[in-house]
Amino acid sequence: MFGKLYGVGVGPGDPELLTLKAVRIINECDYIAIPCDKKEQCLSYAIALQAIPNLANKPIIPINIPMIKDEVISKQNYQNASQNLISYLEQGLTIAFLTIGDPTIYSTYLYLHEIIMANHFECEIISGITSFCAAAATLNKGLVKKDEPLHLIPASYPVEEVLDLPGTKIFMKSGKQLSSIKSALLAKNLSSKMIANCGLENEVIYQRVEDFPEESSYYTLIITT
Repeated sequence: MFGKLYGVGVGPGDPELLTLKAVRIINECDYIAIPCDKKEQCLSYAIALQAIPNLANKPIIPINIPMIKDEVISKQNYQNASQNLISYLEQGLTIAFLTIGDPTIYSTYLYLHEIIMANHFECEIISGITSFCAAAATLNKGLVKKDEPLHLIPASYPVEEVLDLPGTKIFMKSGKQLSSIKSALLAKNLSSKMIANCGLENEVIYQRVEDFPEESSYYTLIITT
């Protein structure tokens, strides 16, 4: 009998935001997969460890896939990583792949999930609290009401064309593009707030676009209304 792969969302940073189901699955699984070479370098592992101390005793499967835009190389990297995980599933082992936030939102896990499902192995997604919901809660404000739309925007791509969309816009992973996003927001005179490292010890909040720095960490999120 083959094993099963779980994509487990550990939330945005605060270990108290892990769900009860995430904690149970992590405890029950034979192996823990992480999107890094070493667990000491892995943020999702560090978050889960604070909520599940015995995680330190679990064997680790390192799955490091460089974030590149070359489709051919990227596809091969995901195929190789998937075959690595499949080698454990073929032994009947269960694996919890830890991912920041929720596995269904711009996660490395999603690509692996699709490949492994296509190879007829059982996979399950364990939902986690998203960074933008946690950020809104930290700011003590809502995101949308009534018929207002909500737009999720990967900030590593050009954003100017989406600034005129109605409703609330969430720019995710904004760190490297922060300077250009800031300029675009100022030009449009759009009200925005920024949170970097939401839920972590080094969390930083900026309430006005004018105060945004020119650069920030990878885990930077902007809420624009």
